[in-house]
Amino acid sequence: YLARAAVVADRSMRRLGLPGRAFLPLIVGFGCNVPAVAATRVLGGARQRVLTALLVPLTSCSARLTVYVLLATTFFGRYAGTVVFAMYLLSILLVMLVGLGLRSTLWRRMGAEPLLLDLPPYQRPTIRVVWGVTWVRLRGFLRTAAGIILVTVCAVWLLQAIPVRGSHELGATPPQDSVYAAVADAVTPVFGPAGFGHWEATGALLTGFVAKEAVISSWAQTYAVEDPTAAGASGDPATSALGSAIRADMEASSGGHGTAAVLAFMVFLLAYTPCVATLAAQAREIGWRWSAFGVAVQLAIAWTLAVLVFQVARLVG
Repeated sequence: YLARAAVVADRSMRRLGLPGRAFLPLIVGFGCNVPAVAATRVLGGARQRVLTALLVPLTSCSARLTVYVLLATTFFGRYAGTVVFAMYLLSILLVMLVGLGLRSTLWRRMGAEPLLLDLPPYQRPTIRVVWGVTWVRLRGFLRTAAGIILVTVCAVWLLQAIPVRGSHELGATPPQDSVYAAVADAVTPVFGPAGFGHWEATGALLTGFVAKEAVISSWAQTYAVEDPTAAGASGDPATSALGSAIRADMEASSGGHGTAAVLAFMVFLLAYTPCVATLAAQAREIGWRWSAFGVAVQLAIAWTLAVLVFQVARLVG
């Protein structure tokens, strides 16, 4: 199926200076950016590999989906599915626009080559093969993700246990007086124009750089929520303890424009660096210089879009 998809997408991908094969890593990126970066090895030209590896982090991986769902159900209610779908459309749009921008500036003379692919015959999958492949992939993901989340949660707990303000004992420190809050607070003014200039959101973004799955767990620790997935008494996720705490902070930091602020937060979450594992994969495939360049571009795009979304949504809403 993917080979045929590459053939269909070949004409569109060539507008970015990429062959149809580049469509395969970008599709994989919507599952996980790490194997997607590794999949750029199927491309023949070095420039094509670099450009594709720089575009892969803009594809919305499945780790971001959990945060989208939490925020969308909390703030948008029955329109949550539409908002999440819009984030994926924005991801595709970013890939196209950034690809065209890099193509017209850094790689104006991108070489073109004809697409040659073997189209394997269609085969009916068997339940045994599907289950075996699914279990191997799922087990590998759980091992990797569980380890990253566990280390991140422990690190956040330790930083929240060390006091920097007041005369608190180690382990009995309120989150707002901890090292974690102090580090997040130092970065918070940067996000003031985007509407989520409070240390709870900034701290979640910092831990999200390690793994996007850790954003919710860091919020749960910050707000001291026992079960961040539990809905409120009415069964509505928007009335859960975690959802209510996030809503209150978004409303306070945005001057009463919480919906605009959370939209800006979701856009920033989409566009900035996916995780450390993706950055390491990029460094292995295209080198640290291009990886650092990619991080700078992603942060610049994420901040600019977040500010733009908040300011426009604040005026419209």
